[in-house]
Amino acid sequence: MSPNNIQPLRIGNLSINPPIIQGGMGIRVSGANLAAAVANTGCAGVIASTGIGLFEEYQGNLMAFNGESLRKEIRKARSMSKGIIGVNIMFALTDYENLVKISVEENVDMIISGAGLPLDLPKFLDGKDIKLIPIVSSAKALSLIIRRWQGRYNKMPDAVIVEGVKAGGHLGYSAESLADGTAMPLEDIVKEVVALANSYEKKIPVIAAGGIFDGSDIAKFLKLGASGVQMATRFVCTDECDVHINFKKAYLDAKEGDLTIIKSPVGLPGRVLNSPFVEKIKQGLTMPFQCNYTCLRTCDSEKAPYCIAKVLANASQGKLEESFVFAGSNAYKCTEIIPVKELVDKLSEELALASK
Repeated sequence: MSPNNIQPLRIGNLSINPPIIQGGMGIRVSGANLAAAVANTGCAGVIASTGIGLFEEYQGNLMAFNGESLRKEIRKARSMSKGIIGVNIMFALTDYENLVKISVEENVDMIISGAGLPLDLPKFLDGKDIKLIPIVSSAKALSLIIRRWQGRYNKMPDAVIVEGVKAGGHLGYSAESLADGTAMPLEDIVKEVVALANSYEKKIPVIAAGGIFDGSDIAKFLKLGASGVQMATRFVCTDECDVHINFKKAYLDAKEGDLTIIKSPVGLPGRVLNSPFVEKIKQGLTMPFQCNYTCLRTCDSEKAPYCIAKVLANASQGKLEESFVFAGSNAYKCTEIIPVKELVDKLSEELALASK
């Protein structure tokens, strides 16, 4: 149970208690099983739309197939939970608009969108009260989104997720700033975004993300003015996480020094767990491929050294010798695989203690 002295994360008419959104993790790491289990605790469960269809075995119209795969996953989650279910849709996806439209048709509770600025996301709402939550890494980015949404759609973000440098997967920071430590800490970005979000007549709830591991981390960001947090890495090592057991065990076996940054073919740095495969990539390994998907607008398949969609699909299926595992900076702290409910209860207790 969430402690009574902790305020829920309120996003419009949605009440998320404890104030935790489970982060979307593609490819096929956070699906219906994880999202439903999280939603059943009172937190918000999130399905990652990226690569949700088994495109490795599919020949034909990938966009239609991927969209219908998302529809099935949303319906599966709904059949397992009456809680809050959202979908994470990367703006960089080639089929971004189709995935948004399907999410709207299926009446998800929230659409979370990052990996670029979702400047026209409100146009797909079709009059429905679906919460729109952009992911940003600066107050400037939020300001740009607000100006566009207000000016063109008379719409404000229902909340905003601020993702910092300690997150896993693709990062919205330059490789140079990550390497030399000049990237702004999440704490400082949250303060700036909270100041901007609170400057409007209707305040925008701010959700901190990236490297948040335990209840004391949650308490810290709540004290800085955030209304809640997003956590992804922590939910990998749960019974209900949709990914292969080998993926989860990679977290359990990791040490602090195993976290490393790679240059992804999509043009962004990414945080992964080191492995022989990662070392080969850093040494210039190339894996020639025929691109059948064109899944990301930012990927130049003719120049890419390997297909990141295929590599991440291998990871989700447990084929770690042919892939790498995305992970947040605190993945090495994971020591056991437990049920989602047990994890959320533990986080709630830690948060209550840290908030006294």
